Amino acid sequence: MGIMLMFMLLSTVAPFLFLQLKKPSFAVAQTVLLVGMWVYYFQVLFYTTPAAFSPTWGMFYLGLVGAEVAWVMFIIAMVKESPGFKETLKEIVE
Repeated sequence: MGIMLMFMLLSTVAPFLFLQLKKPSFAVAQTVLLVGMWVYYFQVLFYTTPAAFSPTWGMFYLGLVGAEVAWVMFIIAMVKESPGFKETLKEIVE
């Protein structure tokens, strides 16, 4: 459960990453999925595991995928804006 909680916390930050990347529609979608993720997490933690392909099950796994997309887009944006990367790119082109 510990590793799942870590991924849940990383997913909780994902809407803010989308907002920083100026992708508000993705941020809203991730926020909706995030609600389903936490509902699913607490269902598993305190009750029984929901059936496969139930709405909360789908929201949980789609939310994890959305969070991965957010983190990859954020890392790519940070590298592209890096002065060291731009300098290295200029050296390679010349």
